[in-house]
Amino acid sequence: MRIEGAWVDRVTGLDGVQLDMVSVSAPDDGSWLELTKFRQPAERAAAQPPAPNRPGFRHIACVVDDLDGVVQRLRANGFDTVGDIVNHEGVFRLCYVGGPEGLLVELAERVDSVS
Repeated sequence: MRIEGAWVDRVTGLDGVQLDMVSVSAPDDGSWLELTKFRQPAERAAAQPPAPNRPGFRHIACVVDDLDGVVQRLRANGFDTVGDIVNHEGVFRLCYVGGPEGLLVELAERVDSVS
């Protein structure tokens, strides 16, 4: 959803805020995650490329049921993997996706075995 107005200017301490927000609820309905992308005001410093080792809050991990399907839908919406999809010890298939505002999203699909 698009968010703007005096209240969001006040809570962020910025003027003329326009942002897009998406919320994701956990299956237990007790937890949720909110991701935002600021459209306005423009960031003053040049954006840095998403690097997994940059200090700060760099990534969040999500378990998915169909990694290939999720990646395909993300690519259709302009996002892509940072590296390859890899098999981690036959337990998870993993990849990083460049997400909003430089946040890396790690996607993990639990598998019994991958050939």
